[in-house]
Formats: sequence, structure tokens, C-alpha cells
Amino acid sequence: MRQWNWVIVFVAGALAGCMASAPPLGGSSASAPSPASTSAAPRGPLPAALVIDRTDLRIGTTAQFTHVPNVQELHDASLLPGLAHVMLTLGAWPEDYAPLQSLGQVPPEADVIVVLPGFPPTRAAAEAWNLVPARLRIVVVVDGPPPSSTVIADLNTLRGLERVIARMNEPSRSGFERLQRPMSFLREYD
Repeated sequence: MRQWNWVIVFVAGALAGCMASAPPLGGSSASAPSPASTSAAPRGPLPAALVIDRTDLRIGTTAQFTHVPNVQELHDASLLPGLAHVMLTLGAWPEDYAPLQSLGQVPPEADVIVVLPGFPPTRAAAEAWNLVPARLRIVVVVDGPPPSSTVIADLNTLRGLERVIARMNEPSRSGFERLQRPMSFLREYD
């Protein structure tokens, strides 16, 4: 009976990152691209995310990686006081289960929060996450509607999928009608 109500403050992290960086000093003759010209352009890498779980009242530590950690890295993380979350912000979907095998070493009291970019490239890439024995909480961040309904079917098979976040200039559920998980939209401003 796992009740996980959580909010990933992805927008807050993106806005905090934008507010923390000042515009470049000095003049520039180049004009900013129009919103129309940037709407179809692929977005950059996923920023680090901050996770706030309203129901988690324990004092815990989050170990964050931008890659799938190896067994030694997971062992080192397990030595942290009160390890509650192992967070992975990945640049791409692993193609199969082999690179994910080390996640079986995550301590049982910790969960694995995974932020993945885009849609799964293959059904095998999606199904590989179902073989991970750790408690998974997966968030998929996409840059628009799915290329086909097959991709949505692949997402629906992910047992740990908690949310799909669509980075779109004009939020629309078109193409996502068959998605069986919560969905939200992210509009980024420069």
C-alpha cells in the first residue's frame, strides 16, 4: 500500500536557475529569436530537479546522479546518514536492462527517482525499467506530443511512471489522450 503524493518542483528549479544567472554584460547586436522560431527546436538537457514530497516527514538525504551509478557509487551513497532518495537525471534512456542492474543495490529504505528525457526510443528501453528491483518513481519530460500511440502504450507499461511533463509553448493533451498517468505542462521562458 504505497501512497506517494509528491510534487516535483521542476518549474521552480528551472526558474531558480534562470533567476540565478544574469544576462551577459555588454551589448550585443544579435536579436533574440522569436517564439515561433524556437517552438520546434529541441530543448537543452534537463536541469537538476528538486523533489518535495509533502507526505515524507522524515529527515533524509538525497543522492543525485546524472548517470546510472555503479555499485561502488551506490555503496558510498548508502553510507550517507538517512539516505531517502537516489535521484537520477539522465540525458538519455538506457537501451536495455544491463546498465540498470546496479540499481538493485539501492538500500530498501530508499527509493529511486528517475527523470528521463523524451519518449522511450524502443519498447525494450521502456520495459528495462520494469526489471529494476528497487522502488522506482519515474518522471518523463517530453518536448511535444508523441510520434505515435505505440509510444504512449510503452509509457503505460512502466510500473514506476508517476508523471509525464510536456515542455510545450502551447499546452495541449492532443496525442496524450491514452496516457494512464498524471500529466502536466512546462512552459520555459528565457
